Amino acid sequence: TFIRAHNFEHTLRLSEMLLNDSHDLIHKATGWMLREVGKRDVSVLNSFLDRHAAIMPRTMLRYAIEKLSLSSRTSYLAVANVKKRKKMKEEENSNNAKKRRKKKK
Repeated sequence: TFIRAHNFEHTLRLSEMLLNDSHDLIHKATGWMLREVGKRDVSVLNSFLDRHAAIMPRTMLRYAIEKLSLSSRTSYLAVANVKKRKKMKEEENSNNAKKRRKKKK
């Protein structure tokens, strides 16, 4: 009802609160809500994605960008991939440091 009435404040606030939720179905539902916001006002969705795409769960992001142009979808997915690669590199460095410490003992 809020989304249909173009009252996006509650939806966006709730979406921000659910960014770190661990359940996949919550990611799907949140992405769906964001996609519906974007159908009514794409600038509101783009603003949200500009702030949060890098930290959004992939499922949530995929649902949210579903109706955007190909170039927009590609751009937001690239932001998310950079974050993922950075996290993987940090984990790799951490694991290597742990291995070096074990070898010293």
